[in-house]
Amino acid sequence: PQPHDTRKFFENLSGDGKSIAVLTSGGDAQGMNAAVRAAVRMGLYVGAKVYFIHEGYQGMVDGGNNIIEATWESVSSMLQGGTVIGSARCKEFRTHEGRLRAALNLVQREITNICVIGGDGSLTGANLFREEWSGLLQELKQQGTIDDEAVRNNSILHIVGMVGSIDNDFCGTDMTIGTDSALHRIIEVVDAIMTTAQSHQRTFVLEVMGRHCGYLALVSALACGADWVFIPEMPPEDGWEDSMCQKLSENRADKKRLNIMIVAEGAIDRHNKAITADNIKELVVSRLGFDTRVTILGHVQRGGTPSAFDRILASRMGVEAVLALLEASADTPACVVSLVGNQAVRLPLMECVQMTQEVQKAMDEKKFEEAVRLRGRSFENNLVTYRLLSSRKADSELPTSNFNVAVLNVGAPAGMNAAGHRMFAVSDGFEGLYKGKIKEITWGDVGGWTGQGGSLLGTKRTLPGKHLDKIAEQMKLHKINALMVIGGFEAYMGLLELAKARDAHEALCVPMIMVPATVSNNIPGSDLSIGSDTALNAITHTCDRIKQSASGTKRRVFIIETMGGYCGYLATVGGLAAGADSVYIYEEPFDIRDLQANVEHLTEKMKTSIQRGIVLRNENCNENFSTDFMYQLYSEEGRGVFDCRKNILGHMQQGGAPSPFDRNFSTKIAAKAMQWITRSLKESFKGGEMMFANSEDTACLLGMRRRALVFQPVSHLQEETDFVHRIPKEQWWLKLRPLMKILAKYKTSYDVSDSGQLEHVSRVRPKESHTSAAI
Repeated sequence: PQPHDTRKFFENLSGDGKSIAVLTSGGDAQGMNAAVRAAVRMGLYVGAKVYFIHEGYQGMVDGGNNIIEATWESVSSMLQGGTVIGSARCKEFRTHEGRLRAALNLVQREITNICVIGGDGSLTGANLFREEWSGLLQELKQQGTIDDEAVRNNSILHIVGMVGSIDNDFCGTDMTIGTDSALHRIIEVVDAIMTTAQSHQRTFVLEVMGRHCGYLALVSALACGADWVFIPEMPPEDGWEDSMCQKLSENRADKKRLNIMIVAEGAIDRHNKAITADNIKELVVSRLGFDTRVTILGHVQRGGTPSAFDRILASRMGVEAVLALLEASADTPACVVSLVGNQAVRLPLMECVQMTQEVQKAMDEKKFEEAVRLRGRSFENNLVTYRLLSSRKADSELPTSNFNVAVLNVGAPAGMNAAGHRMFAVSDGFEGLYKGKIKEITWGDVGGWTGQGGSLLGTKRTLPGKHLDKIAEQMKLHKINALMVIGGFEAYMGLLELAKARDAHEALCVPMIMVPATVSNNIPGSDLSIGSDTALNAITHTCDRIKQSASGTKRRVFIIETMGGYCGYLATVGGLAAGADSVYIYEEPFDIRDLQANVEHLTEKMKTSIQRGIVLRNENCNENFSTDFMYQLYSEEGRGVFDCRKNILGHMQQGGAPSPFDRNFSTKIAAKAMQWITRSLKESFKGGEMMFANSEDTACLLGMRRRALVFQPVSHLQEETDFVHRIPKEQWWLKLRPLMKILAKYKTSYDVSDSGQLEHVSRVRPKESHTSAAI
C-alpha cells in the first residue's frame, strides 16, 4: 500500500455532528483497552461524540445503560489487559430481530459510526449489520418506532474493524492485538519451567492456545528452543512418534537435562486425529520411561498486562480507525485497520475475512503446504527457521566446509553451526579479537542461549582502530574467513574501521556482517535493533508500577529518565506505551516556554479526575534542563495542585530475560546473516583459492527496513549518520510523537500522509513476520 500522495492534516477532518460507538466483541485480548482508549480520545479530539457499548453486541441489542457516552477521563488509567467495557458472545445479534433492536438503539442516539475490536466472527457480523442497515431502518419506520427524519439522518452506517485476537490468525495484518502479550505469558512460563525441569531432568509438554492457528506454538517454540512443536497447519509426518522418542533419548544421552515439547490446542496428525498434551505424555512415559509433566496454559495467555508492542499497535490502530470513519463516504466498503510493516493501512474487511477462511478450507482438505503458504511468508519463515535450528545433529553429521567464521559480542547465536562452518566465538568484542580470546564453539555449546539476557561471550566498547595490526595478525593466525559482529553503535563504527583498513591488511579482506543489537535503537540502516523491545517492556512495566504506587495517594507527577544516549526512541515509544503526558527528547528541541506550557497543561488536567501524571525524559535530551531541574520546576509550579517524584531507570533497561520479540528477531536475523556469510564465502572462493573480499558490498549491515531485512554496505550508511550524536539523521518513529501528544490531550497537527488509503488485500503481500511488524 502506498501512503497518501497529498499531505493532509486531520484538522480538515472534523468530527462535529458525528457520533462514534466503540465496542469489543468475542474473546478478550490484551491491548483491547489501549485500542478503546485511543479511539475514544481521537474521536473526542476531533469533536465527535463517542459512546461505549458495554458487553459487545449483547449491549448493542439490549441498549439502555449498556450504551453510554464516553469522556476523556473515562479512559484514563486503562492500559491494563482485558477489556474494561466488557466483551461477550451474543446469539441474539445473529438473528434478524436482534439486529433490528440493535439498529433502533443506535438510531435513538444518532450513532452511525462503529469501531469494532474483535476477531473475524465479530467483524463479519458487523459487515452483515452494515449491509442490512437501510432495510432495518425501513422496517423500523414501518413499525412506527422511527420517523422519516431519523431514516434520513442515519441513512448510512460506517464500520471500521480492528483485529483483537491472541492467535494472530487474521490475514492482511502483520500482527493482531494481543498476540505479542500472549507470547510474553507463554515465554514467562517456559522460562520458569526450565529451571525446575533442569533440576530434575524432566520432560515437559506445554499446551498453548491456537485452535485453528499454530502461530503462538511455533513462535514460542522458536523463542525457547523447544525440542518439538505440534501445529494444526503442518501435522507431523506419519511415524512421528518414533522420530520424537529417538530425539528425546539422544538428548538424554547427550546429558541434556531438559526436553520441552509445545503443542497447539488444535494440533492434529495427517489423518485429522487430535494430538493432545496427554497423548504425548503417555507416549514418552510408556516408551522411554522419562519423568514427564503436562502444563496447560489456558486463559493465562489472555491475561496480564499488555506488552509495550501491543499497547503501541493498539494505540496506532485506534487513531487510524477514527480517521477511517471520518474519511468514509457512502460507497466506502467496511474496512479493517491493519499494520503492514511500519504503516497503518486500511484493507477491505470481507476480503481479509475470506482469505482467513481459505486457510481453514485448505486444512480441512489436508492441503497443509497450501495452508502454511496462505498463512503468509513470515509463518513459512518461522517454520523453516525452527526446523533448521531444531534438527539436532551430531557434529559428525553436520555439513562440513573448510571455512572458519568468527562471531563477536553474541546475543543470540542459535543455529549458526547449521551452515556447517567451523565457528569461533570471540570474547570481549574487538578487544578480545586483538588479544586472541578466540575459541571454537559447537552446536551443543549454544543450547539454551536464546532465553538468557545480556551477552554470554562478554562485550567491551573498545574500537579496533588502535589495534588493527594485532586484529589482522589474530585473524591470520586463526585462519578466520568471515566475521560476524553483533552490537550497537561501536560495532557499526568498528566495522567501518575494519573495512577502511582492508588496503593495508590482507587478513581483513573477508566477508564481514553486522547485526544491530542495542537497547537505544540508534543504528543507521535499521528501524529496529535486538534488545530495544526488551528495554521498552522494562520501561513500560516500571511506569505501570510507578503509577500504581500513587493510586492511593493524592495527585502526583513522576519525572522518569530513560536511557538511549541522544536517541529518543526509548523515551518516545515507551511514553506512548505507558500513557505519558510529555516526553522530552534531543531530536525535538524545546525551551523554557515549552516546559512552562507543559506544566500548565498538566496542572489543568490534574484539576479534573485524573490523579497521576508521567513525564519521560531521555538522558541526553538537553544538558541544562536536567532531570533534577525538571523535577524542581514541576514541584514548584505544581505546588498546591500535585506533588512530584523522580526516578532514573538506569541499567535496569538493559537487564532481564529477552522478550519473545527479541528472541524471535535475533534468531531469524542471525540465521539470515549466516546465510549471507555462506553465500559470500562461496562467491569469493573460486578455483580452489580464496579470493579477496574487499568490495563495498562485502562489509554489510543487516537491518530491518519497513518490512524487509536488507543487506546494506556500511560505507553507504555513513551519509545517513550523525556521528557526533551517534544517531541516524532520519528516524521513522518521530512520526509517532504527534500521536502521543493527541492521546495526552495536546493540540497538535498530525500528518496523516502515512495513513492507509483503502487497499485491496490481494495487493498486500502475505502476513509479515512478528519481527517486521513495526512497533
